[in-house]
Amino acid sequence: MFVQKAILLDAPAMDRALMRMAHEILEHEPGSNLVLAGIVRRGVPLAWQLAENIEKVSGDKVPVGALDVIPFRDDLQEAAPPSRSKVDFSVEGKTVILVDDVLFTGRTVRAALDALLEFGRPRAVRLAVLVDRGHRELPIRPDFVGKNIPTSQKERIEVRLPAFDNAKEVAILGQVE
Repeated sequence: MFVQKAILLDAPAMDRALMRMAHEILEHEPGSNLVLAGIVRRGVPLAWQLAENIEKVSGDKVPVGALDVIPFRDDLQEAAPPSRSKVDFSVEGKTVILVDDVLFTGRTVRAALDALLEFGRPRAVRLAVLVDRGHRELPIRPDFVGKNIPTSQKERIEVRLPAFDNAKEVAILGQVE
């Protein structure tokens, strides 16, 4: 069982981090070849907020899609349900920013790369995460990070979003022994 230890980012801090990330994305990826792909579940609303922030800063609308990684996970033993991915635009020749809430082992991102290739071959793929907590099992590094939060293996990071949790915050939880 896990219990909340602290709130690491409240709603205004999350908004500031996402606005900063939007500025960084535009700084590194200017132009109209940019698309966002949120990883189902919490990566999708974060991708939409990044797209809104990019539009506020640059005036450009950025397409947003959703990638369901469950069918591409290498750590699931049972048959995967049908994909819930929704990408209504071409990724061919585009720079795709994968968006997720927390980067931990890297396995979700590896699965997201496989899911993305079902939609074509992008020019480049970059990774944006709200929280990087370390403990990588695969050689995956984010390009855009809202906050680095070193954790122990006995801790959890929980990103709470209005679409799912009726809150907007990032909490750290500790395991009760």
